[in-house]
Formats: sequence, structure tokens, C-alpha cells
Amino acid sequence: MTRQRREVKYFATSENNPPSSIEQIVVFISHILIILTFPISIFLSLIVLSEYQRAVIFRCGRLRRGGPRGPGLVFRIPCVDFCVKVDLRTTSYDVPAQEILTKDHVTISLDAAVYYRIFDPLLAVIQVENVHLATRMLAQATLRNIAGQRHVMELMSEKDSVSMALAALLKSASAPWGVYVERVEIKDVRLPLQLQRAMAAEAEAIREAKAKVVSAEGELNASKSLKAASDVIASNPVALQARSHLFKHLNTFNITFMIILYIAALFANPKSHIG
Repeated sequence: MTRQRREVKYFATSENNPPSSIEQIVVFISHILIILTFPISIFLSLIVLSEYQRAVIFRCGRLRRGGPRGPGLVFRIPCVDFCVKVDLRTTSYDVPAQEILTKDHVTISLDAAVYYRIFDPLLAVIQVENVHLATRMLAQATLRNIAGQRHVMELMSEKDSVSMALAALLKSASAPWGVYVERVEIKDVRLPLQLQRAMAAEAEAIREAKAKVVSAEGELNASKSLKAASDVIASNPVALQARSHLFKHLNTFNITFMIILYIAALFANPKSHIG
């Protein structure tokens, strides 16, 4: 673990160098004062770290050997040791809505959520002044860069791939700070009102065009069926004669039926037909 830290440190640290004479004298006097003021001094010298916390300790400004401490009770010398607590739990950050110009020159509003945690407390303390602020600023800048290289429809239809690309860039950029980006979620892509109306009109036009195509296909199929039936009848004289005979009987039946209805009406109301 120490070798990995040395490979990504931005500068050389002096935890392995021997302390100077002045530092040794100050530490010796501090130990004497702790003994003389015991047990009051013990309450100032012990700090409690939870299971999810680690402490990076600097003695006289130098990084103490042994790496981060914790969890549990950690001893430090008051006024000599400076302790920085680091939380290892996953932190969520809602990226504020960003006004972004996409590749096809459309201004959209895009927001996301970033989930990250600190995997190396030492790097998180010595590599960057404020690891949380730096990670959040990096997330905003990376989101703008990723979205600016894509089209609007790609951002709307491929949110998962955009989120994965954003997470991969954040992981590589924040690793030297001891930060691990677990995942990134694109929450919302908001389009300008005029573009929303244009897209709605386009979708309506597409639906109408599809309906017309379906109707035309139905009429075409019906005409093909009628043509096939007429061809069959025309090619078969017997079928043609049967068709003519059927229509003749239907006409006779209709005339007979109308006469019966008229006679029935006369008997039902004879006064209305007098004169």
C-alpha cells in the first residue's frame, strides 16, 4: 500500500526522515507535561474514531510514520500533533443543473447525481486542499465536457452509456486524490420549450403518416381481393351465370317485400290513404 501511495503522490513526504533536534526537544517536553498533568491530559490526548473514520496525524507539520490511524482510540500529543479525520462512507452529490450546448448546437439543462467514497485517507488529505469540493467541481466540468460532445437525442436515449462514460472519466481523474467514484446517474435532460413543441409536432406527424400508410395498405389489399374475385368470376362462366341469377332473385324479393309492406300499411291505417 505504501508503494502505491508513493507512486501517485504529487510531492515527496518526510514521514521516513528523522526528526530534527528541535522537534525532538518539543516532543520530549510535551511528554513531560502530559505526565505532570495526568489524568487531565489523557482526555486531551485521546481521540475516538468510529469504524468508518480514519485519522491522518501530522507531528510538528510532518506526516507521522505508519499511515492513517483508526478505528478506536488514537493517542496524540496536544499542541504538537495535528489530526485530520476522514470519513470513508459513500457520499452522494447532486450536480446542479448545467446549461450545456450540445454537439448539434442545442442548449439543454442537464443534472446528475454522483456517488463516491474515499479509499485512501492519506491521499485525500495531502494531495488536495478540499477533496469533496474538488471532486464535485470535477464532476460538473466532466459532465459539461461529455454532454457537449454528444447530440440531444443521444443524451436522451442513451443515458446509461453517458453515465458510464462520465463515471469512467471521474474514476481516472479522482484516483490520485484517493477518491473512488462508484457510479454516476443522469437524472434529467430538460429541453427548451420550443424544441419540445417541435418534437411533439414531429411525433404527431409521424403518427399521422403511419396511420395513412396503414389505411392505404388496407385499401390496396381490398382492391387486390376484389380484383382477384372478379378475375375468378370472369374466368368461370358458370359462376358468372350464378351471380346474375342471384341478383335477379334478390331484386324480385325486394320488390315483393316492398309490396307486402305497402299493403300492410293500408290495412293498418286505411284513412290516411283515402283519396
